[in-house]
Amino acid sequence: MNRRADEIRKRIAERKRKQLNTTKRLPQEPLHTSLMSEEEKYGSMDYSAVEYTPSAKEYHPLFRKDRFLFKILASACLVLIVGIMFKNASPTFEQARVVVQQTMDKEFQFAAVSSWYEDKFGKPLTLLPNKESSKTEQSVSGEYATPASGKVTETFAQSKQGVTVQTGLDSVVEAMSEGIVRYVGKRDDTGNTVIIQHADGTETWYGQLKKINVSMYDFVNKGKEVGIVENSKKGDAGTFYFAIKKGDKFVDPSQVIQFE
Repeated sequence: MNRRADEIRKRIAERKRKQLNTTKRLPQEPLHTSLMSEEEKYGSMDYSAVEYTPSAKEYHPLFRKDRFLFKILASACLVLIVGIMFKNASPTFEQARVVVQQTMDKEFQFAAVSSWYEDKFGKPLTLLPNKESSKTEQSVSGEYATPASGKVTETFAQSKQGVTVQTGLDSVVEAMSEGIVRYVGKRDDTGNTVIIQHADGTETWYGQLKKINVSMYDFVNKGKEVGIVENSKKGDAGTFYFAIKKGDKFVDPSQVIQFE
């Protein structure tokens, strides 16, 4: 009986020894494995689906709120300073008032800028062809187009600014050269008037018009219809006013074009 019990104890001890040896041969998991994050165990995460929310400190690449507000504040201060200068009749601000007035009186050279743009970048893209301008360009020859044929009834020597031309009834007045319309309105001396600014800095004035067919800042080609002449009270003829201004002075239109 004791022998039987000893054998059983030996078998149990042998079995425990084998289990212990098997456990020692198994690879031990590193200690840091239990501390690894899910990203380290299973690979890096895909951040393409993660929504990004910009912080309040980041700026728009094309717009800075602080700079925009600064420009508004600076503009308001500039307007206020100019207003004070013109409101205060002190001689101290006389020179500054002259500079501001000369700057504001100087006209922006729209036609010159337009000509420069075309030289550098070409003509702007047009979605539809201008059939009217193509017809007028074919019908006009020479360096300048005659606004309207007729008889000069008031010369440049008499008016010191332009000429008055007598034409037929309801005659069409055309642009002498291409340019940009700078003024459309009614003047005391020339009635309904259109002023076109050209690339070389000159201006052509078309006055005494019964009807105006252009608008402000329109680009007009040479020979483009500007308006219709004003008919005389008798109703037997038409008349219109024409002038050429270069810089601050008017020049005699008869030296540039022939009306008759």
